[in-house]
Amino acid sequence: MADVLLQEKKGDGILLLTLNRPEAMNCFSFDLLAALGEAIREANFDAGLRCLIITGAGGDNPKKASFSTGADLKERRTMSPDQVRRFIYTIRTVFTSVEQLRVPVIAAINGFAFGGGMELALACDLRIAANNAVMGLTETSLAIIPGAGGTQRLPRIVGIAKAKELIYTARRINAQTALEIGLVNKVVEPEKLIDSACAMAQEIAANGPIAVAQAKFAINCGMDASLSVALPLESKAYEVIIPTKDRVEALTAFAEKRKPNFKGE
Repeated sequence: MADVLLQEKKGDGILLLTLNRPEAMNCFSFDLLAALGEAIREANFDAGLRCLIITGAGGDNPKKASFSTGADLKERRTMSPDQVRRFIYTIRTVFTSVEQLRVPVIAAINGFAFGGGMELALACDLRIAANNAVMGLTETSLAIIPGAGGTQRLPRIVGIAKAKELIYTARRINAQTALEIGLVNKVVEPEKLIDSACAMAQEIAANGPIAVAQAKFAINCGMDASLSVALPLESKAYEVIIPTKDRVEALTAFAEKRKPNFKGE
């Protein structure tokens, strides 16, 4: 199972996860989902982790590169209806765990990202795409609908009308279009993708880790609440930070005209 998901440290506090089924365009099998779910669970307990990056294997040939093209349809054809329900439950649960990971997650979209692959990217906090990337929620062309959060996360990112257009038509869009509609944060040359993701991760890792985690919590949990609920939620998230050593270290470093040394305490 470990072979279907590669893990690599990319500097202090930065972990790169690579979906490693290039022969199947990094489609999600039960094994790959299990490996990803376990990696995310462990990441939650890694005190030194500051940012996670997810990408796909097989980027040596840009024309065949895939982030992930979704569910493994060969495996799907062998499933009973009950097994399909279990698969949908599993993929939705794993992607939700990615979204709820205490540290920011960056999707480095290195090629095709369709169906479940696009849904994994949507569950990440930030998305950087190679300029050869093509993406879309293409499920309606297979007589199904996005089942791993796509119908809910896409409208929250690009707006309900554009999300309906993309899902109803099963349209595939290129990286530039994705940038224009706010689906991705940045587009870069394929050979610069991981370096660009690592650079953004390093920017995040340089800041107070408790503050970043609380900011993620406040944003994610406040987005669907009324302002009268979300503002007190933000205040509570701020209160968590007040007694931390990192906050005092930031003030001391400012006074001493030096970079702060944050420890997540």
